Amino acid sequence: MTGLDPDRTALASGRNLRISYKHAVEICDAIRGMRLDQAMEFLEDVIAKRRAVPFRRFHGKVAHRRGLEGWPAGRYPVKAAKAILKVLENAQANAEYKGLDTSRLQIVHIAAQKGIKIRKFIPRAFGRATPFFSQLTHIEVAVEER
Repeated sequence: MTGLDPDRTALASGRNLRISYKHAVEICDAIRGMRLDQAMEFLEDVIAKRRAVPFRRFHGKVAHRRGLEGWPAGRYPVKAAKAILKVLENAQANAEYKGLDTSRLQIVHIAAQKGIKIRKFIPRAFGRATPFFSQLTHIEVAVEER
């Protein structure tokens, strides 16, 4: 996030979120470059299952959805959309606190990174155990007044 003007940008991040990393990556790719109000409206539509998120990278065995521009595969990742919507609301509040015009904000940077892995084990027969890991996700957002 280097090269951002600190007077016209606001940052927000969500750390160690219990959401799917793959879903977070696809949502971030879908809303990067959007205006903040458009992105929040898009995520509310995803939560209500009115609009699908196009799955461009992790699209193996993903069904086709109606209404996706130029890309057939898509899903409705509700849990990840709720978490990312909270991070966007935090970015909007941070921009408002800085004195920026919230109606002119645009998402210039949004990324999902892998967080820590919670290691758990399921006991099996004959004294064995199967690993059962849970991958946490970090989200970072930068919005700029345009």
